[in-house]
Amino acid sequence: MDYQIRWSLKSADNLEAICDFIAIDSPYYASLTAQKILALVDNIKIYPESGRIVPEFNNPEIRELIYKSYRIIYRFKENIIEIVTISHSARKEIKLD
Repeated sequence: MDYQIRWSLKSADNLEAICDFIAIDSPYYASLTAQKILALVDNIKIYPESGRIVPEFNNPEIRELIYKSYRIIYRFKENIIEIVTISHSARKEIKLD
């Protein structure tokens, strides 16, 4: 199946904020982090079920991939994959819009 990736406004803002924070100390690592996260997201199109089911929701349509300390949470249905949020793993509460 050919999946289409959609970023929620929240997830795009999260990625930008993460990179801005990292860039304070290292623009290089901020760029590298963005590249790695974008590559993982791109890979979801090929393997949408590769992420683990998010324990807080226990819903097979809501999954996550982990990159370093960041959780990339997405949901998929039919041919749409929505990147819902990207958050630091230290955050305990995840809200889906």
